[in-house]
Amino acid sequence: MGQAGFGVQLLLDSNTGGCRSGLVMPRGDSYQLQGQQGGEVLGNSESSTGPFRWIQVIQDTTFATVEGNLDNIDTLEATTIPAGIGIGGIFTNVSVSTGLVIAYYA
Repeated sequence: MGQAGFGVQLLLDSNTGGCRSGLVMPRGDSYQLQGQQGGEVLGNSESSTGPFRWIQVIQDTTFATVEGNLDNIDTLEATTIPAGIGIGGIFTNVSVSTGLVIAYYA
């Protein structure tokens, strides 16, 4: 793998005898971006400490607390976030006042 964690892989095609190449991304990041590291469903008055990498809003949600690496993250507190919105970052503490979210592990 290269410095950025990517590599090139040569594959032999057994049907044609030819070769093809492809960009290979290490499983870590791509695996986590797909949510396969798991997560937590948080509803009314529930909270959890992460770290989380993505918060998907399932029902309109108001957060009591959101802590993480976003500038001015406290702006999200006491603001209703509509269903369907996804928020990326590294979140260390998530507390839902009302609503329903899925918080995916980092």
